[in-house]
Amino acid sequence: MASSDTASSTSSLVSSIIMNGVIFVCFVLGFLILRRRDKRIYQPRTFLESIPEYDRTEPLSSSWFGWLTSLVSKPDRYVIRQSGLDGYFFLRYLKFVVFISAFGIILFFPILLPVNATGGAGQTGLDQLAYSNVSSKHKNRYFAHVFLSWAFYSFILIMIYREFMYFLSVRQAVLTSPYYWNRVSFRTVLFQTVPDKFLSESAIRDLFPQTRNIWITRDAKELSSYISERDKLAYQLEASEVKLLKKAVKANIKAEKKGTPIDPSGGIDAYVPGTSRPTKRLKPIIGKKVDTIDYNRERLDELNPKISFLQETFSSAKKLNSVFVEFETPEAAQDALQLVTHHIPLHMSPRYLGIRPDDVIWSSLRFSWWERIIRSWITTAFICALVIFWAVPVAFVGAVSNITYLTDKVHFLRFLLHLPKPLYGLVTSLLPTILLAVLMALLPIVLRLMAKISGDPSNSLVEYTVQNSYFAFQVVQVFLVTTISSSAASVVTQIVEQPTSAMSLLANNLPKASNFFISYLLLQGFSIAGGLFLQIVGLILYRVLSYILDSTPRKMYNRYKGLSSIGWGTVFPIYANLAVIAITYSIIAPMILLFCCVGFAVLYLAYLHNLLYVYQQDVDLTGMMYPRALYQTFTGVYLSQVCLIGLFAVGKNWACIVLSAIALAGTAFFQIELQKAVEPLLRYIPKSVEVEVGQNVDKDVFRKSSTLQESEKPDTAPNSPERIVNDLETSSQLKPKFKQPILEAIYRFFRPDIYASFSEMRNRIVPDWFVADITEEEEQSAYLNPAYHADAPFLWIPRDPMGLSAIEIEKTTPVIGISDEAAYINEKGKIIREGKPPDYSETKHL
Repeated sequence: MASSDTASSTSSLVSSIIMNGVIFVCFVLGFLILRRRDKRIYQPRTFLESIPEYDRTEPLSSSWFGWLTSLVSKPDRYVIRQSGLDGYFFLRYLKFVVFISAFGIILFFPILLPVNATGGAGQTGLDQLAYSNVSSKHKNRYFAHVFLSWAFYSFILIMIYREFMYFLSVRQAVLTSPYYWNRVSFRTVLFQTVPDKFLSESAIRDLFPQTRNIWITRDAKELSSYISERDKLAYQLEASEVKLLKKAVKANIKAEKKGTPIDPSGGIDAYVPGTSRPTKRLKPIIGKKVDTIDYNRERLDELNPKISFLQETFSSAKKLNSVFVEFETPEAAQDALQLVTHHIPLHMSPRYLGIRPDDVIWSSLRFSWWERIIRSWITTAFICALVIFWAVPVAFVGAVSNITYLTDKVHFLRFLLHLPKPLYGLVTSLLPTILLAVLMALLPIVLRLMAKISGDPSNSLVEYTVQNSYFAFQVVQVFLVTTISSSAASVVTQIVEQPTSAMSLLANNLPKASNFFISYLLLQGFSIAGGLFLQIVGLILYRVLSYILDSTPRKMYNRYKGLSSIGWGTVFPIYANLAVIAITYSIIAPMILLFCCVGFAVLYLAYLHNLLYVYQQDVDLTGMMYPRALYQTFTGVYLSQVCLIGLFAVGKNWACIVLSAIALAGTAFFQIELQKAVEPLLRYIPKSVEVEVGQNVDKDVFRKSSTLQESEKPDTAPNSPERIVNDLETSSQLKPKFKQPILEAIYRFFRPDIYASFSEMRNRIVPDWFVADITEEEEQSAYLNPAYHADAPFLWIPRDPMGLSAIEIEKTTPVIGISDEAAYINEKGKIIREGKPPDYSETKHL
């Protein structure tokens, strides 16, 4: 029975390898063919007019494979420039996993695989190379697993330490570059739960003398409601006007073909009778049916004075308990962020620095301290409940992966045993992994909603919160529940017959669940990576749905210039969980490291291409997802150590249990001490860095930054020649000389504080970003609620051959702005877009 089960498991894995390999090859071939023909899908960031020239990426070679060499040779400075800190550190995390997997392969394959293969337990296939093939008669062989695990875990911990040191230096160097350091948002602190006593500019200035601008948030619920209604009505009106004009043009074309031209003196009614004009119901199904154009014009005429009145009187609206305070310099803002501001607990906190105005969730700024606590507990409880109940469908998916072992008792599933072997392999390997991926895709929407309900004040912080909750889901549902259900399913019949042997049976069969996760790694590393290259979703959205859904010039433009973005809160946890899985099974089933290494390498190439040439980031977390992902990687080390302790307990090797327990305690000690050491540096810019940057030499630079010409600004650039020479001289004094390159490499590996110091990174990795100037008016209104100065949408309709658009513009202009520039309807009745919307303006990151 065991040999047939193993053969079946191996067959499933082979089928998964073949299927994912074929999918990957097909996707990559499609990418290689289409990338040369369709730059809009595969290299939009190289030419789109909505992207300023200084932000565009250099085009890749059009040769079949020359692009790959150019892609992987991009320096770190360029990758940061084009993908930001978030994209750069995500790519670095993928490389981090490749590196530790490669080390595990070098360490385990020459030693651990022969130890397992000759273990004498009678396993076959891939299971012969796993821990389960070591018989209890040879339990002294467990010492090989213990000491090799010590070496592997120690390497992972050292790598995590190195990555933290590198991250701190790079992030501090980039954040103190002019691109960030001169931003309004990087000298503006958001204070929440501010007492009524301090809800005035004079009181805030008494607390913080170095303030420049103060924005006390105000209740804009009614105003925002009116603005939302106005925007909805305006875009409905725009779509209806376009629809009406298209009907008129088609009616004219049809009439000309019949030889009975329509008299244009009758206006648009001569082309489109009243019964054919666009209509809508004021309420779904039962509402009154009205002419959309006439009704929306009338309603907009009613709303405009109400909105204008509320905007004019906004300064007298009810004050909320959140205040944005802009300081004269970033140093002053950093000082305020670290101060204990109020003597009552939970007042004037939490505090945030660096939230961009366009990233603020204004509805979250009204919560009191007790309301924020209640919301946090309720959303946390909801997520915990969701984890529990989500286990049911996920456990089913895990059981499907081992359906062979359930057919002994669940007879209606026996028909699967008669399927052709390749098809059976797909059902038991590829199908469960696809079902699991689809199931987990439903969660992000719910988790982001929970983060907003809990009171996160920005979209970036929502992503940061979601990273934690989604990682918990990934580990519990994708890993633990699937592992338990998969390994339990494989021995359920034997446990029923011999309940007392449950522990030993699960211990022997736990490694078999690794085959499922190898399939899952193959799905992510090959099929998903291939899909990333081919951009299937982008092709469908742009080349298919655009013809169906884009019925107005604005929709056509938005589709054309709109780029995909990454939700970091739900992308990082997927790969952190894959790393956890690989680390957990690295000792039990070392072959998983090979698939992990190759899979993550392919994913790195796919994401490197897309981050540089396809994606555009909506939020900026300044790389803060990375340290959390490194912390989450500890989970894999802990789970691996706990699993080994359990397996050694079943094998009754008490010495190995003690040694593994020591490793577990050492890991916990290392993480606790590391976290205590780096946590303050993750939240704040140290004073020593501020001094080294030299920004505090002339405090007036920030007061005059919006009015100074480029030539008048002091040389504070990180790459100025004088600064580079000084920094390199200081840095070189700390680097000892070695005659043997290998000794220098070892020393460099263990001393990131020298070779990846702040000075080194500031001179070597900070990009030469374009720093846009902002006007004094833009700065003074930066953190006003957008409802306060929101303008009505400017409608965009196409010209038509009969001149009817001019008549519609004349009728609509008294109510709302409208234009027919840069778009027209051709002789076939098709809309042709010639340029940007009439109300187009570039976005500035303040």
